[in-house]
Amino acid sequence: MSLRIRARCISLTAAALVPLIAAEYHGEVRFAGLPLPGVTVTATQGEKTLSTATDPRGVYSFADLPDGRWSFRVEKLGFAASTQEVTVSGNSPGASFELKLLPLDQIHAIMQPAAPAPTTAPATGFQRTGLNASSAPLPPEPAPDVTAELTQRAADGFLINGSALNGAASRFSQAPTFGNARKGGPRLYTYAVTFSDSNSILNAANYSLTGQHTPKPPFNNMTGTLSFGGPLKIPLLLPHNGPYLTVNYSRVENRASSVYTGLMPNAAERGGDFSQATNEGKPITINDPTTGAPFPDNVIPVTRISPQALSLLPYYPAPNFPGTNGYNYQVPLIANTHTDNLRVGLQKVVKRRNNFSGVFGMQDTRGDSTSQFNFLDLKRSLGLNSSAVYRRTFSPRFYTTLTYQFSRQSIRLLPFFANRVNVSGEAGIMGNNQDPLNWGPPALQFNQSSIAGLSDATPSVVHNQTSTLSYLATWSHHTHNIQFGADYRWQQFNTISQSNPRGLFTFSGASTGFDFADFLLGIPDASAIAFGNADKYLRAVQPDLYFQDDWRVASGITLLLGMRWEYTSPLTEKYGRLVNLDIAPGFTAITPVVAGNSNTSLIRPYYHEFEPRIGIAWRPLAASSMVIRAGYGISYNTQVYLPFANQMVQQSPLSTSLNVANTAANPLTLANGFYAPPNVTTNTVAVDPNFKVGYAQVWNLIVQRDLPDGLQMVATYTGTKGTHQLQAFAPNTYPTGPVSPYGYTYYTSYGNSTREASIMQLRRRLHSGLTAQAQYTYSKSIDDAAALGGGTLGTVAQNWLDLGAERGPSSFDQRHLANFALQYTSGMGLGGGTLLGGWRGRLAKDWTFLDSINLGAGLPLTPVYAQLCPGTGIPCSVRADYTGASLYNAPVGYFLNPAAVTAPPVGAWGNAGRDSMTGPRQFSMSASMARAFRISDRLTLNLRIDAMNPLNHVVVTQLNTTVTNPLFGLPAAVNGMRGITTSLRATF
Repeated sequence: MSLRIRARCISLTAAALVPLIAAEYHGEVRFAGLPLPGVTVTATQGEKTLSTATDPRGVYSFADLPDGRWSFRVEKLGFAASTQEVTVSGNSPGASFELKLLPLDQIHAIMQPAAPAPTTAPATGFQRTGLNASSAPLPPEPAPDVTAELTQRAADGFLINGSALNGAASRFSQAPTFGNARKGGPRLYTYAVTFSDSNSILNAANYSLTGQHTPKPPFNNMTGTLSFGGPLKIPLLLPHNGPYLTVNYSRVENRASSVYTGLMPNAAERGGDFSQATNEGKPITINDPTTGAPFPDNVIPVTRISPQALSLLPYYPAPNFPGTNGYNYQVPLIANTHTDNLRVGLQKVVKRRNNFSGVFGMQDTRGDSTSQFNFLDLKRSLGLNSSAVYRRTFSPRFYTTLTYQFSRQSIRLLPFFANRVNVSGEAGIMGNNQDPLNWGPPALQFNQSSIAGLSDATPSVVHNQTSTLSYLATWSHHTHNIQFGADYRWQQFNTISQSNPRGLFTFSGASTGFDFADFLLGIPDASAIAFGNADKYLRAVQPDLYFQDDWRVASGITLLLGMRWEYTSPLTEKYGRLVNLDIAPGFTAITPVVAGNSNTSLIRPYYHEFEPRIGIAWRPLAASSMVIRAGYGISYNTQVYLPFANQMVQQSPLSTSLNVANTAANPLTLANGFYAPPNVTTNTVAVDPNFKVGYAQVWNLIVQRDLPDGLQMVATYTGTKGTHQLQAFAPNTYPTGPVSPYGYTYYTSYGNSTREASIMQLRRRLHSGLTAQAQYTYSKSIDDAAALGGGTLGTVAQNWLDLGAERGPSSFDQRHLANFALQYTSGMGLGGGTLLGGWRGRLAKDWTFLDSINLGAGLPLTPVYAQLCPGTGIPCSVRADYTGASLYNAPVGYFLNPAAVTAPPVGAWGNAGRDSMTGPRQFSMSASMARAFRISDRLTLNLRIDAMNPLNHVVVTQLNTTVTNPLFGLPAAVNGMRGITTSLRATF
C-alpha cells in the first residue's frame, strides 16, 4: 500500500462522533452544608463520559453536556461516593450532592477492594422527572461502554502520584486550575464560544440505489454556541453574594440533503398504453372490467380514462432516466432547519441549608422540506421549559428536594396546497373535506407496481403541555442510603387537525389486473377517510410513589431494595368527544359509545402498576477481583394510551370515518369513493375496555474479573419477559371475504414477548495512552405483539382467529453483534513520548484518537403481500406464500430471491411466518481526533474532527419485501455516507 493511501486511510479514521448541541451545566457538592472543593464528578451516558472537579466554591461545571439521561458519580478520597441518575435538559437545574465522611475504620481500609455498587434490573428509573434525581444506583449496562473509561482516563493525561491535585502549588502540577497554582486568583466568570460545521465539501454524496448520477446539492450543518457563567451582580440591588447565573445560546443552521429513488408512470402508461408494460419482468394483460376481456392491444381508450385521474396525473413528475432495477426516477431532496436555543439558570444557597435554583429554556425551530413531487411544506415549533427547585438540608444525613417543572411544545405544519389549490374539488372528487386549510390531492397508494403514492402532509396545530410537582427525600442512616418521594404530572395534548381529511384511495389491480390501469379507469380497490371535529383536547394524570434502600450489608455485599407504584390514567377529552365500540360476545354486533363528559375515558383504569426492584453486588473473596452482580425489576409502559385516544377522538357519530372496500354491490369510483355502504361500520377503531397496561420483567447476572496484563473480563446474561403487550386484529375478516359487522380494527392486550442475551466483554485498561475493548453479544427476541414499547399502534394481524401465528422473531432481533473500540492518547508513557520536549512535544502530545466498529447480523424481515384484508378497506398484514425455492440464492444485484415467494392462493392466508426472513449484515464505523490547546491561563481552544462512516462504506439497511412487486429483494435504503464535522471551542 502506498504511503499516500496509508495517509488517506489514517486521516479518514481519525474523526469523531458528531457533537451534540449542548449548554453549560452547573451543580454543587457539599459536606455538612459547606462547599467541598476537589471532588471528582463523572457524567456517563452510553458511550459518552465526561469528567470534571469542583472549584473552591464546591461548584462543578460541564461546558458541553448534551441533553438527555446521564449517570453522575461523585467521589473524593475519604468520602462515600454518590451516584445519581439525572435528566439534563433546557429546564433542569444542576444536580446537587451531599457527601458524607466515611467511618474511620473504612478510611484506614480505603486501599482494600471496595464492594461494588449493586446491580439492579434494567427497569425504568424510580424517579422519572430527572430533576435532582434519586441517587439510586443505576442498573448496569449489560456491556459497559468502552468510551466511559477511555475518554475519562485519556483526558487525565500524565498524573503525578496519581492525582490531579497533588503538587497543585508546584511546577509539577497539571494545568494551574486548583488552589494557589492559579495565576491571578480564581475566575468569577467563565465564557465559552463554540463553532462546528459539516458541509458538502468534505462529506460524501448520497449513495445512488440505481447507479444513476444525481447532482450533489450544496448542504451544510452549522452550529454556534455562546455560554456564560458566574455570580449575578446588580449595583445597589445585589452588589455581593448574588445567585450563580448561567446563560447559554445556540444557533443551528441545517441544510440537509437526501436522494429519493422511486418509480413514476411513463408517458405511454399515462396515456393508457400498456403494450410494453411488465410486472416482475413479465408482460401484463389489462382487462376491461365491464366485459372481463382484455383491452385491444393492451391499450385503454382515451375516452375511458377517468376525468379525476386526468386531473391528478400532472402532479406526477416524468421519469428522468430509463427504468433500471424497477426504478426510473431519482432526485435530490433538500430540507432546511433553523433552530435557536436559549437557556438561563439561577442558583443560590441561603444560610447553607437552603438551596434555590431555577431554569428557563426556549427553543424556536423553523423548517421546510420538499417532497419527490416538489411539494414544499412548512413547519414551525416553539418549546418552552422552566423549573423551580428548593432543596432543604436538615442535617448532613437528611435533605429534601421540592421541584416544580413546566413544559409546553407548540408545532404548526402548513402543507403546500393549504389555502392555495383545491385539488380534489377541481378534479371532481367528492365526499372528502374541502375546507381551504385542507386543500390538496387525496392520497393514492399502488400496492402492485410500486409506483410512487401521491400524498402531501396534513395541516395541524399542536400544543402539548406538562406540569410536574415532585418531592424527594434522602436519608443516610448507618449502612443505609434511603430515598423516598412522589411525583404528580398533569398532561395536555391539544391538537387542531383532521386525521385523514383528503382521504386515501388504494389500488391493487383487482379490476383490470394492474393497479395503475385501475387508477386510470377511476376504480379504486378501497378508500379510507376521517374528518370532523378538528379540535381535540386530551387530558391525563400520572401520579407515582417510590421508596429505595441502598444497603451496605457487609464489606463485600451491597443490596438495593425498592418499590415504585405509579398510575397512568387513560386519556379523557375535555368535552367528552371520545368514541369506542360496545362489542357483543363473539363480535356479532357493535354499538358506538360516546364518552359524553370530560371524566370518562371509555377504557377502565388500571391501578396495579407496582414495580419492585432488587439488586445485589457481591465480592465472594476479599482478596479477589471477582465481582458478582444480579438484579430483577419490573417496569410498565406509561405511553400506551395516547395512540388509542388520537384515533378514538375522530370517530362516528362525531366525525366521518370509514374504511371501505370496492364490491359489486357497492362500487367505488374516484369521483364518489368516500361513502359508507350498508352493513359497514363507520368507526375504524375499537379498544378493549379492559385493556391492561403492559409491563416487562427484567433480570440479569454479571460476573466481572480482572485478568493478567491489565485485562478485564465481564460476562453478562440478561433476560426480559413482556406481558400484556399490544395486539391488533380485524374482527370478522376471512381470506374468502368479511362477515358483518366489519370495517374496524380491535386493540387488546394479550401479547407477550421474551428476550435473552449473553454478552462477553474483554477490556484492556489504559496503559501508555492505549486502551481497547472487544465485545460479542448473542441474543434472541420473540414476540406476538403488534408493537413493543408504546407510542404506536403497530401492525394488524393477518388472521384474527389465530393470533398465535403472529409469534415470531422481534423486528429488532439481531442474533449476533460484535463491537470493537480503541482509543489512543499521545504523550502518555515513556514509549508514547511523555518526556518529548520542544516543538515536537508540543505538536505530538495530548492528541486523542478513537475508532469504533460494529459488526452485526441482519435484522428480521417479513414477506408481505400488499393487499387489504379481503373485502375490507383495512390494511391488515397479509403475508406471502413460500414456494420452496432458496430464499437467499438471489439473482445478481438482489438480496432475496423473488422466485422463493408468491402471492397466497385465493381464499387462503399466506404461510410465511412473521419476520421469517433475514436482511443483510450490518456494519458501522466512527472515528475521532481531538485536542485541547492551552493558549494562556485564561484561554483554551478545543479542536475536534468527527467522522461517521469514514471509509464511505455502503451498507444496505432496508430491503423491499413486497411480493409480486418488481422491487422485491432489491435495496430500499442504505446507511449514510461519510460525514465529517469540525468543531472549535474557546473557553476563557
